Amino acid sequence: EDGAGSDSGSDFEDSLWKGSKRGARTPLKWDLVVRAGILVKTQGWEPRLLSSVPGSLTFGASHVSASCVTPYFYLCVFPCVSCPPQSVVDDWLESYKQNKETGFLELINFFIRSCGCKGVVTLEMLRKQQNSEIIQRLTEQFDEDSAEYPLILTTRPWRKFRAGFCELVAVLVQRCQYSIMYDEYLLDNLISLLTGLSDSQVRAFRHTSTLAAMKLMTALVRVAVGVSLHKDNSQRQYEAERSKGPSRRATDKLEALLEKRRQLQEQQDEIENMMNAIFKGVFVHRYRDMVPEIRAICIEEMGNWMQNYSVSFLTDGYLKYIGWTLHDKQRDVRLKCLKALQGLYCSREMASRMELFTSRFKGRMVAMVLDKEPDVGVEAIKLLTLILQNMEEMLTDEDCEAVYPVVYASNRALAAAAGEFLYRKQFDVEWEAGREKGRREGSRHFFRLLLAFFIESELHEHAAYLVDSLWDCAATQLKDWEGLAHLLLEESPKEGWGDQEENALIEVLVSSMRQATEGKPPVGRGPGKKVFSARERKTQEDDREKLTHYLIPLLPQLLAKFSADAEKVALLLQAPRYFKLSLYSSGRLEKYLEQLLAQVREVVEKHTGQEVLEAAARALYVLCNPEFTFYSRVDFARSHLVDMLADKFQQDVAELLQASYLDEEEVYSMAATLKRISIFHNAHDLTPWQLWEPCFQLLQRAVDTGEIPKQVVVPTMTCLHFSILWELAHITGASPAQVRLGGLAEKGRVGVASFCSLCQSCLSDVDAGVQEQAFVLLSDLLVVFSPQLVRGGREALQLLIYEPEVALQSQLAGFLMDHVFNHTELLGNDEDTEGKIHRLHQRRNLLAGFCKLIIYDVLELSAASDVFKHYAKFYKDYGDIIKETLSRTRQIDRDEWARTILLSLQQLLTEMLLQHGPGPGSSKAFLEIRDLARRFSLLFGPRRLHNRQALFDMHKAGIKFAFQEPAPSGSEFGPLNLPFLELLSEFSPRLLRPDKKVLLAYLGKTCQARLSPQDQAKRWPPILTYRRSLISLDDMGLDTSQDAMPRPQRRPDSAAKKRRLDGEGQMPHSRPVWEIVGVALLAGTPLSARLKAGCQLAPETLSQTVPLGTGPLRPRITAAFRVLPSLRNRISAILSRTTWVQ
Repeated sequence: EDGAGSDSGSDFEDSLWKGSKRGARTPLKWDLVVRAGILVKTQGWEPRLLSSVPGSLTFGASHVSASCVTPYFYLCVFPCVSCPPQSVVDDWLESYKQNKETGFLELINFFIRSCGCKGVVTLEMLRKQQNSEIIQRLTEQFDEDSAEYPLILTTRPWRKFRAGFCELVAVLVQRCQYSIMYDEYLLDNLISLLTGLSDSQVRAFRHTSTLAAMKLMTALVRVAVGVSLHKDNSQRQYEAERSKGPSRRATDKLEALLEKRRQLQEQQDEIENMMNAIFKGVFVHRYRDMVPEIRAICIEEMGNWMQNYSVSFLTDGYLKYIGWTLHDKQRDVRLKCLKALQGLYCSREMASRMELFTSRFKGRMVAMVLDKEPDVGVEAIKLLTLILQNMEEMLTDEDCEAVYPVVYASNRALAAAAGEFLYRKQFDVEWEAGREKGRREGSRHFFRLLLAFFIESELHEHAAYLVDSLWDCAATQLKDWEGLAHLLLEESPKEGWGDQEENALIEVLVSSMRQATEGKPPVGRGPGKKVFSARERKTQEDDREKLTHYLIPLLPQLLAKFSADAEKVALLLQAPRYFKLSLYSSGRLEKYLEQLLAQVREVVEKHTGQEVLEAAARALYVLCNPEFTFYSRVDFARSHLVDMLADKFQQDVAELLQASYLDEEEVYSMAATLKRISIFHNAHDLTPWQLWEPCFQLLQRAVDTGEIPKQVVVPTMTCLHFSILWELAHITGASPAQVRLGGLAEKGRVGVASFCSLCQSCLSDVDAGVQEQAFVLLSDLLVVFSPQLVRGGREALQLLIYEPEVALQSQLAGFLMDHVFNHTELLGNDEDTEGKIHRLHQRRNLLAGFCKLIIYDVLELSAASDVFKHYAKFYKDYGDIIKETLSRTRQIDRDEWARTILLSLQQLLTEMLLQHGPGPGSSKAFLEIRDLARRFSLLFGPRRLHNRQALFDMHKAGIKFAFQEPAPSGSEFGPLNLPFLELLSEFSPRLLRPDKKVLLAYLGKTCQARLSPQDQAKRWPPILTYRRSLISLDDMGLDTSQDAMPRPQRRPDSAAKKRRLDGEGQMPHSRPVWEIVGVALLAGTPLSARLKAGCQLAPETLSQTVPLGTGPLRPRITAAFRVLPSLRNRISAILSRTTWVQ
């Protein structure tokens, strides 16, 4: 089990091992009893106080006399008691000095009990038996009724036990280092015993003894370091005394120093012999143990040896073990390797002695940057950073380029580690050199290097992720907002920035502002910090105030310089969101506010892009806060801007409604104005400008005539949509009396109904963009004005509830089929990759809007059948959305949910029959439907009682549907919908046995009622398949008890493992009944009973397959026939009526 290896061969030969998995754990049933009056743990780990247990120690079922074991060591390591290990070891040493054998016996029994073993080593065993014989007897007495033992328990008391156990071993060596360590009895015998236990097949022995041996080795290393220092001091003293003249030289002192040096050398030799014994006897075998915890212990302790005693252990002969283990399959072991190497590379002196190791295993260390475990990748990058600092010449440009892309990783810890590596390699030294020329020059140099990496690497399009990665190590440079702004405002053509560099620099500026004030990672990167400390919040506020002071005067200048570039302006307009806006008034900076508002107005007048207009609207929304003293100024500027837009819109609408022909310029002007108004209407209440009536007339004209262009219709619909929402906000904020007296609810309902009617008409528009916009707005409004509107004490809004008519529901479902579940759109090759992704996102939004209507009870649950039936076919594109909808609707109404699933399968089968006609159930289309049914069956889960009624009703309705349509004339396949029974059979394993019997009887009655006697005699496969799925072993008359059919004992985790492999709740494999007869013949029951059980089976029953599980039964049955040749003919009479079913 240990996979033992040797220490021979090359220092850098590759060596891998196989991992293993342990069985399921069961609770421990140990008791721990210590002396009277001590709080202890007993079965179930509940503490109790023993009144009197004179001199006894119980652990499990065994009791040990105090003459054999005194509980010295248990007082400091077991979690139920607490005692300083130093005093415990000192007391034990006193007893050991009086009697070595008794003291050593107590020590080894302590280690045996710490393994969880109930056996005890007696004095007679210690004197007469070898270690191997003692271990063999302990193995026999282990009584391992559980897979658990103290070291693998993770509760807090047992974590303390592990820490106390390790500390005790260290203190034991520390207290023995001056005399007892060299008595050639204690440590020699202890090392021999631990070596034997570490080679045991019992995991508890192997794990515990390996931990003890490794900690013992670590303690010996510390002692060896101390002896080495004393020896070096003695050597220096001897050399100093010897260098004196003959008259001053003390001969006695020289002899004493020589004797002391000789004794220290002997001690060092003896310690190294013990360390060598542990290393070759334990480490060399256990560092490749099949248990990952044991391998991790070995590697962790070896790292400590190398750091503490590098003279002896920091050699290629020892380093190779860490290098080999870098390939380990377990995450924890790889982590221990990397952390051990970090401790070595953090010192330039030690790193200089590892050149050969670094050159051999550098490739593996670089490859671990992309480890499947993010925390392993983090430690690998930290290790490479240390190598970069202390052995920079060892890392080539190719090695560094393997780390650079990780700064854009989705895991923040991994990206931050890569950011520090990038900073140390590219920016740190260069920035320090540039800063010597001045602060501004240092900032310029840093950002030039940053932009060069960002642009030339072409790894990502968004600098926000790079800023987040560098924030932990380069926050000081990135917070130089004043320097950034001045760099952007420079006009020197010689040292100016290119367009791409300016875009990147502005994004860096805005990203650093967001990072400093919010502390959140960019979208898609996590996990971020959820709760900030008071100190962190204070730092964020200070940074917010600093950047506000720097950028308030400069932001208008930046907007003026880049006003023609929509992308740059959209980024710059995000800056006010991170300002401390109160400084405009408290700092007497209102003139810069006026400049900013003027620039925002100019941007709105100049641009028509969606992003830049939304940024301008958000900036005005942030500034228009009534709490600020400058609110009146901002509100006036906003009103002036909207007045200009509204006047232009009213003029354009009047001309459009009267004109018989529109030229392109008029259409463009109208569309641009409407687009600006619709975007501003999203963030600002434009109700006072009375835009509802002209927009409604315009949309009505578009529906009636179809002459209004798409670019005008879409923003018009958006304006009406936001007008309704702002009106609802006014109604919601009013008191119930105002709502009733003012008739606000009635007016609002009329407006909603009128707008929904127009949107319903737009669903039939020839332009796909208009259809999609109408669908999105309808799905939002129907949710807002659904019955949930009156919750929370808002009964006065009852009149506002709008329920869609049946025609509208049908149109919404039809739109979904045409625009979402449409193969022609998905398979189109006329778009590039980016365009296809954009279209996919649009379709996903449409599907999510429809599913939202179902979840919020706007549409009936049966409408979800149009979505559920595409679950398997469109799983790649919409699987997550449909699965979440299935889960949510199941929580709403389990019975209706089951009927909807049934309806989905019925619709698919009907569509298949219409397209392909009746036929065998082996066609590709039918197999796809059956696969969908199997997926649906898994959604019912293992809780059969919760789903019992729903499943039962589902089966009954399915049986009715299967026999609903008569068989076509001349058809050989039975009733038209009969294949539906095969789909129902996928749900049969979820039924309870009594329900199966009832459904089996119901199936028989339905067959008699719907089929003619001639048809009933036919054996149609769907009926046979469904009947087989409902028949259990007991229904066949077979004895399936434990005595009749003994089963081999399974490992505890075999059931769980099979569920993982075959899928949760999947129906077990079927076996023909004749195999069951064979099992009965092998079970040892009387011959008459065996033949009777087989002969009573009808021929149609024998040809069926039943769920029996898996197993190679056929060879066993064949072997039974050979043993019983006289039964061959009699059994053949039974088996001749059966059919082998694969």
